[in-house]
Amino acid sequence: MASVTSQIEIPVSHMSNVCGQFDVHMKKIEKKLGVELIARDGVIKIVGAESSVKNTKNVLGNLLMLSERGNDITDQSVDYILSLAREEKTEELAVMDKDIICRTVAGKPIKPKTLGQKKYIDTIREKMICFGLGPAGTGKTYLAMAMAIQAFKDQEVSRIILTRPAIEAGENLGFLPGDLQSKIDPYLRPLYDAIYQIMGADAYLANSEKGLIEVAPLAYMRGRTLDNAYIILDEAQNTTPAQMKMFLTRIGFGSKVIITGDPTQKDLPSGQTSGLDVAIKVLKDVEEIGMVYLTNKDVVRHPLVQRIVEAYEEFEKKSAYQEKRKKVYRVRNDRQQ
Repeated sequence: MASVTSQIEIPVSHMSNVCGQFDVHMKKIEKKLGVELIARDGVIKIVGAESSVKNTKNVLGNLLMLSERGNDITDQSVDYILSLAREEKTEELAVMDKDIICRTVAGKPIKPKTLGQKKYIDTIREKMICFGLGPAGTGKTYLAMAMAIQAFKDQEVSRIILTRPAIEAGENLGFLPGDLQSKIDPYLRPLYDAIYQIMGADAYLANSEKGLIEVAPLAYMRGRTLDNAYIILDEAQNTTPAQMKMFLTRIGFGSKVIITGDPTQKDLPSGQTSGLDVAIKVLKDVEEIGMVYLTNKDVVRHPLVQRIVEAYEEFEKKSAYQEKRKKVYRVRNDRQQ
């Protein structure tokens, strides 16, 4: 196939961000799209098959757009734009990047980084209750926290309530020292981390003392009615059906609820049914409830996390298939005997 040549202008001020340190982003694009890239004097020359050159120009144009809007171009950014280019969905990137939820105390904008995250944010805005389901690293909790804090700042709600079940992740922590708060804090630490980054420790402590922001284990929700509040239930896969029903029936007027969880990472005792699994089946057709399923494509942590998630998914699929074959084989042997 004959090679064609094209070029795209990249301002010098954005060249290092688009190309990456030691041209690492360019090397990745060359490898994925089968082109040769030559950067010189604010211009990147593209050499390759016509379709590949067209895709490459599209990818570089989108990277430049992100850079011009103040984004740091990471490996994850490049991987995601390459995947969008394969699906011919790069035009949606501009709309997604404009959606700034809020800013951290350091001034960094918080916005959806994938189309899945954009759908998650839109569903939170549209529905009274939103389930955010997906693997680790997809931003389920962090984006929910950002939405809650912004709604609180805009006085759309009068308080924020953050909760999660106090379930140990596969290990027995024994008897922790200190008062009750000291004992439950380790289970709630991920929520504190997100609050401090988005709101700041001082602002959190000031609002917490007034009772306007509450971080508590799920057991503390029993018997309460929560009006005019933004409520986030994190790690919902570790609830029992009774706990989930109890939580959902606490919701009062003027409240917004986000329930996050990863159905593949349960820490419940063996044989215990997850309240999240039951709720998904029971509530799937309720109009004011939205359910968003994030995937490994929406992982925004280190690119290695995405590969780990993919590897585990592939392993679990093979294990489930092998287990199914074993059952079929056992049933066949029983019939023959």
